[in-house]
Order: sequence, then structure tokens, then C-alpha cells
Amino acid sequence: MTTMTDGSVREFKMPDVGEGLTEAEILKWYVQPGDTVTDGQVVCEVETAKAAVELPIPYDGVVRELHFAEGTTVDVGTSIIAVQVAGAAPAEVPAQAVPVAEPKTEPHTDGEEKPQGRQPVLVGYGVAASSTKRRPRKGPEAAAAPAATAPRPELNGHGAAAPVAAGPRPLAKPPVRKLAKDLGVDLAAVVPSGPDGIITREDVHAAVAAPAAPTAPEAPAAVAPAAAAPAVSYDGVRETRIPVKGVRKATAAAMVGSAFTAPHVTEFVTVDVTRTMKLVEELKQDKEMQGLRVNPLLLIAKALLVAIKRNPEINASWDEAAQEIVQKHYVNLGIAAATPRGLIVPNVKDAHVKTLPQLAEALGELVSTAREGRTSPVAMQGGTVTITNVGVFGVDTGTPILNPGESAILAVGAIKLQPWVHKGKVKPRQVTTLALSFDHRLVDGELGSKVLADVAAILEQPKRLITWA
Repeated sequence: MTTMTDGSVREFKMPDVGEGLTEAEILKWYVQPGDTVTDGQVVCEVETAKAAVELPIPYDGVVRELHFAEGTTVDVGTSIIAVQVAGAAPAEVPAQAVPVAEPKTEPHTDGEEKPQGRQPVLVGYGVAASSTKRRPRKGPEAAAAPAATAPRPELNGHGAAAPVAAGPRPLAKPPVRKLAKDLGVDLAAVVPSGPDGIITREDVHAAVAAPAAPTAPEAPAAVAPAAAAPAVSYDGVRETRIPVKGVRKATAAAMVGSAFTAPHVTEFVTVDVTRTMKLVEELKQDKEMQGLRVNPLLLIAKALLVAIKRNPEINASWDEAAQEIVQKHYVNLGIAAATPRGLIVPNVKDAHVKTLPQLAEALGELVSTAREGRTSPVAMQGGTVTITNVGVFGVDTGTPILNPGESAILAVGAIKLQPWVHKGKVKPRQVTTLALSFDHRLVDGELGSKVLADVAAILEQPKRLITWA
């Protein structure tokens, strides 16, 4: 969406990157005033209530002005960047550049402890062993150009700009940078205590606590010092407030709506999955599965699809306005994924018609996209049933909340070696607990029990995948 202003400058407006979304947060600018851009070049990354999306510019020219800083939420239809179009008379770049926050991610440094929560975790796969793909960062030469025009301010925790002292960029891990931003701490003024001059979380907390000491009210002279131990605190900070927006905000609203709209029922079953685990190892050696991601989640997903085929009434939704049950004759299988931006549930479209290799390929693409933070809004729409694997966190099971618009969600617990009665003898077997939550308005106890029992039976005797599919 673009607008002509004075015949030489084009204003690029925030587009509706989803379906009916009204706002988006600017996560990162990839260009700065004075940079040359070409048609189709990605200029920024924004986050909606559904996903992070990169925005390409639709013309050639030179960036004249960035209207908003990183971290700002902008209404759809509002101009976010001005570009001097190619061939037009050059316009003077404003002296005051828009404050741009530090990048939120950077490569992991060897020898440092890898922070938790950096890399998206697809529930059912665990943390990726390799680093995620990132857009190359500009070198020192390129970064120095805008700084020569005007000082580059750092955003504080309230969205205001604070001057940043000139000099080398302070060394700190991404979580520490985010903490400093949330607390309004200027990293350039923090004294590092980590190896090689790296700023730690403790350094940031110390910077927050230090100025507060002189302003603390003194105790009255007549009152003796308290002998009791001081109140427990963490790193000198009593509280940290984290703004809830984007995906987390949308997820919170959706979960509250689901929990207080659909009457949830959860049933549990513990099952011996030893044969399924053996089949997983066999499939890894199968020629047709070479190069594909083969793990227990793949067979659990296939088992659920077979159970839905045998009990199609569970694949439905409730139409409150019409007071009708909407039966779905297709299965868009959602897989819950925990990412730094919050919980997302992308789904495999038409999973019911996919063969095992096709399902493995689709799940592989889903996890790769989620890890890169590039899951599109379309990929998270239209789900009919969901799987959430809490077992990757060592949890036995849970009572999952339904994804809005769906009638069932299957939680898979940790697969552990446990004593189990097998053929009349107690033996060590691979065992897990499944939990199925469903909407009791359209799924009664009998139907929910049949579906859960079918999934358990298939995982106990995976040859049923052949006879029941």
C-alpha cells in the first residue's frame, strides 16, 4: 500500500498482512535513512496477532525517513516509511533519524551458556541443534553512515528515546539486551562483569538497583535497625513488567475465550508404546523415509488421523450463532509450538489424505518454518484438531485447552521406561500417558473415549495403522 506525496516521495503504509487485522508491531528495520532500496526488497519485519511477517517495498528509491521505531505498534493503513523514488530529485534526509532498537537476536557465542527461550521449540521435536537462519547484519562501515548524520538513540522501557554514548557496541547476549530494554537501562553505561567484557543479567539488575539506593527513605532515628533478614528478592529486583502484545496477547485472549465458552472434558489413558518406538527406529532405515523427520510424533499424528477416520463426528466445531454442529470432512492437523513470541499452532492442511512420507515431510516443513519464526498467518488458520506434546519437557501429561474453533486436542506425555505387566510378567517397557480434551457440547463421553482408546490401541499395536487406515 503506497501513497504519493510531493510527486517524488512515496509513503509506504502498513498493510493488512493477515485477515482483518487492525495493527502490527514493527520488530526490526532492515534499512535506515539514506539506504537504497529496490522493488521487492524486504525493509522491515512486523508482528501481528498471528505471526511475524517481512514486508517488501514495492518500488526503487532511497529511504528518506522511518516514521516509527522498532517496538512500536502501528495501525493498518498508517505510513511507516518514506522513500525518494528512483529518478526523482533527491530530497534531504531529516537530520534526526528514527530511533532503531538493537537487533533482538545474534549468533550464539562459543563458550557462552546458551539462553533458554531464544530458539522456537516445536512441541514434539525439542530444540533445534543448528542455529536459525538470520538476515546478515550490516558491517561496521555501513552502520557508521547513519551515525555520522545524527546520534542514534536507544529506546527505553517506556518507548522514549535516550541518548546513547558514542563508542563500540556493548557486548551482551540477546536476552540481556531485551532485559535492559524492558528496564530502561542504557547498556553503554553498564559496567560489565562477564568474561571478555560481556554484560550479564546481574550487571543490568545492579544498574537498576544502584540509583535507587540514595533515594530510599531513611529510618527514623528512634527506631532501631530491624534484626530480621531482608525480604527475599531476585538479583535486587522485586518485579519485572513485561508488555503482553502480538502473538502472546492474541493467544491469551483466545485461551480465555475457549476456557470460558466451551465446556471442557479431559480423559486420560496410559499406554505401552514399546512397539511404536521400535517402528520409529525401523522407519528411520526405510528407503522411502530417507531424508524425512521420523519420530514418535509422526506416528502419534498418524494414529490420531486414523482414529478420526473411524470416529469422524469428533472432527467438528460448534456454531454458536446458528446453534449448529459443523461437521468437517477434512482434517487440518495443528501442532502446538512454543516460540519466544508465544504459543502458536500451525496446522498441516488436509492431513487426512497424506501418506506417512507426505505427513513426515509436511511436519518437517512446519517445524523448520516455526524455528525460523516465519510461520504465516494462513498456516495457523483453519485448524480442526490439535496435538500438543508436553512430553518433550519431561511432563507426564496435562489438561490442554481447546484451540478456538476446534472440538478436540490431544496431549502427549513423556515416553519413559517403566515397569509394565507384559505377557503376564513385569518387564521394563516404554510407556506414555495420553490426555484428550474435548468440547462436551458436541462430543459426549462415549465418542471422546472411543477416539482416545483408538489412538492408544494403535500406539500399542502399530500394525493397526495398516488394518484400520
